[in-house]
Amino acid sequence: MNINKITEFQKVVDGFLQISETLSAEVEKEKLKAIGSRNLLKSITKQREAQQQQLQALIIEKKLQLERLKVQHESLKKEEMEQNELIEQFLLQK
Repeated sequence: MNINKITEFQKVVDGFLQISETLSAEVEKEKLKAIGSRNLLKSITKQREAQQQQLQALIIEKKLQLERLKVQHESLKKEEMEQNELIEQFLLQK
């Protein structure tokens, strides 16, 4: 009878070990998935930050371009006024 109990105990222990190994493998698998997800999130975050910096640089560049165009526009308006004045003076002299 002692041998039967030992054999039964061994079966229980073996079943427990098998369940523990299965659970351990599942936990490890989920842990690796979580690490992969975290790394992907970090990568996406870095990409977004880089994209945001690029867009901010583009905004600055476009603002500078706008300022240059405003100055050029004002200069052209001034030149147009001067030319119109010259035309008027020329027409008045005739």
